[in-house]
Amino acid sequence: MYVPVRDSGSGSRRLSDYVKIRYVFAVLGFILMAIVYGLKVNLSVAIVGMRNHTAEKSGPINITQSDCPSDVQDDTASKDGPFEWGEEVNGVILSSYFFGYLVSQVPGGRAAEVFSAKWILFASVALNIIPTLLTPPAVMIHWSVLVAMRIIEGVGGGFSFPALHVMISRWAPVEERSLISSIIYAGTAIGTVLSLLFTGLIVDYINWEAAFYIMGGLSSIWCLLWWLLMTDSPRTNPYISDEERDYITSSLGEDKEEVTPKKLSVPWKHVWTSSPFYAILFSHMFSNFGWYMLLIETPIYYDQVLRLSMNQITIYSSLPFFTLWLFSLALSACQSKLIRKKILTVTAARKIATFLASALPALCLVAVNFLHCEMGLIFAFMAVGTTLMGGMFSGFLSNHIDIAPRFAGTLMGITNTVATIPGIVVPIIVGQLTKTNHTREQWGIILNSAAAFLIVESVVYTVFGSGQEQPWNNPNVAIISKDVEQKEATEDEDEDTKILILGPTQPLIHGTGNSDYRVKQPNLKLSTYS
Repeated sequence: MYVPVRDSGSGSRRLSDYVKIRYVFAVLGFILMAIVYGLKVNLSVAIVGMRNHTAEKSGPINITQSDCPSDVQDDTASKDGPFEWGEEVNGVILSSYFFGYLVSQVPGGRAAEVFSAKWILFASVALNIIPTLLTPPAVMIHWSVLVAMRIIEGVGGGFSFPALHVMISRWAPVEERSLISSIIYAGTAIGTVLSLLFTGLIVDYINWEAAFYIMGGLSSIWCLLWWLLMTDSPRTNPYISDEERDYITSSLGEDKEEVTPKKLSVPWKHVWTSSPFYAILFSHMFSNFGWYMLLIETPIYYDQVLRLSMNQITIYSSLPFFTLWLFSLALSACQSKLIRKKILTVTAARKIATFLASALPALCLVAVNFLHCEMGLIFAFMAVGTTLMGGMFSGFLSNHIDIAPRFAGTLMGITNTVATIPGIVVPIIVGQLTKTNHTREQWGIILNSAAAFLIVESVVYTVFGSGQEQPWNNPNVAIISKDVEQKEATEDEDEDTKILILGPTQPLIHGTGNSDYRVKQPNLKLSTYS
């Protein structure tokens, strides 16, 4: 049954008269991802202003500096903070988020499938906002308390992708799946842009504490809008029109009278023996080596190698994520149009997008190593590589919903759990490699390693990726189908024993109570697992 929508008179209007509710979901999902990613990466810039660089450089550890000329005239003290952490502690703090992110993926995805994706996502944002607001007093106690806050943020962030996959599988018509997915997940790019940009400006013109208070406070507004406007599925939304509800449910092939989707057990055997699933899993993991390099370590690269000012770091780190956002939306809209016109298959669309997001950024990272402190060209290659990585949102990141929409949250939880490993490893390895060496050569090792992982991703997904729904997406239906086929096959064998062949085309059916002649047709069926 549908949740009734009140019509209070011919002169009254409702939200669905102005905008499609599925696009309201897309916009709120976009803002959700912007918040989660914004609060994830703000520390990457804020930490530059939190550390006392002057004291660290005058300490007992001798650091080999980059040979690039600095545009900063001995102004390290102007961006000095109170904390003398060093590169090792810096790496632990930046990677701590991902320890929480690692453990919450699969539980968050499964909870969203079985209970409520809406409230799992509400908890995701709340668990990011509260630790952000508590960051300034926490770090004043000890850097380990800051690590604890970041782990809690990571737990909340870990809920976001799997639970959003569940919501997208229920709210996005098949024809618009690429578009809505890209709109939502492009929030990661805009959140990154705004966070890097405004965090740098706030730290530079106010102080580092204000960055956490302002961003955490503004993010709280989203919670109210999500609570009031969204439901787990179109069937139970009080604002949606009947036409839009029917369009979504018919596109997804769902029972219009079924308010609560059936809770199916995950067919683990088929998941773990599925080549398309492994293509997503390994592509997700390899991609994140390049993604976290560009997302987390770029500000540090600009600080250590190119020796830029805080304002320059802010601008050069943030702008490429804005072009990433534009590129991801343009690519997804183009692919959705071609899929609707049947010019492009879903499989081809996913492979093209993933190739653009892996092989080409890898070439850009390698190219940076051949440039000697040429700031314009370095920024150009970093910007192009970052922009092209926007293809992943309509590539492998949307692929879970293609191959198994019923279990998209669980699958996303699994792949994102494995893909969290780079988030933990990259900052720690970078911290170790650059502990006493800030040279271009040392950073060349880091950039080339990230490029190698992106190349492997491109090969793996091109060979094994698929956009086709897998048979195990409907395990109960498949089992029933096989049982029916076996039963019918047995009945056919029993019936065949009663047939007396009178001629090549006239079998007489005995025991039917009449003398009609009819030709017995073969019962041909295809097993779901065949």
